[in-house]
Amino acid sequence: MRDILSDLDLGDDKLTDPVREAQTGLNKPLPNRFYKEAAVVEGEEGGFVVALDGKPVRTPSRQPLGVPHRGLAEAIAAEWQAQGDKINPATMPLTRMVNTAIDGVTAAQEEVFEEILRYGGSDLLCYRADAPEGLVARESELWDPYLDWASSMGARLVLSEGIVHVEQPPEAIRAIATLLRRYATPLQLTALHTITSLTGSLVLALALAEGQGEPSEIWAAAHVDEDYNIAQWGEDHEAAESRAKRQLDFEAAHLILLAHRA
Repeated sequence: MRDILSDLDLGDDKLTDPVREAQTGLNKPLPNRFYKEAAVVEGEEGGFVVALDGKPVRTPSRQPLGVPHRGLAEAIAAEWQAQGDKINPATMPLTRMVNTAIDGVTAAQEEVFEEILRYGGSDLLCYRADAPEGLVARESELWDPYLDWASSMGARLVLSEGIVHVEQPPEAIRAIATLLRRYATPLQLTALHTITSLTGSLVLALALAEGQGEPSEIWAAAHVDEDYNIAQWGEDHEAAESRAKRQLDFEAAHLILLAHRA
């Protein structure tokens, strides 16, 4: 099998915005599909590897594209199997995240941990609108339950109106860090980084990982302001397309977390 990943932007050596990665890939000519079947095989060193016509796929750094859980590997293989005449990285979020985890996060886990934790100091849920009344009420309705849960775990965060920065108590950040330490594998950290960056909230990302809300509920909580504006003024077509792409990455990251809970 020729080195397909030398032609595709399906991963990076550092964590970046998954939507930007997909958009970058869209700017390049898409390679032709050259294989008939994507399947899962057992890895030589354990785990499960995606194979194209029986030949294992490799990451850009030439590592086997493998994961510890068969179900997750089958979902990745399904991304490859679903490709048409062209291979489109924008439709392969699991593949991109696994590449990032293997090639980038494995060698920089503590740096990625600290990058995720920094979101706790400026969490979306802590910055509240002061008007209009309907938006204020909606933020409180959707956000307060997650802040209450975080508080029950020792992370009592301070709220602010508008965009004025508020310093969070050190003990709250330490409690969040303790929660985050539960997710120690490169793949888990990659998934949490993706969810945190997409939602703007480490509290929401951890709540999703801990099973404290349905994915649809947490996605809605992350888009309270946007949905309120849509209800008032209507939806922009390009913005809707961008949101749909982000949601695909969100759902793929959640699938990674679910596989590790199984």
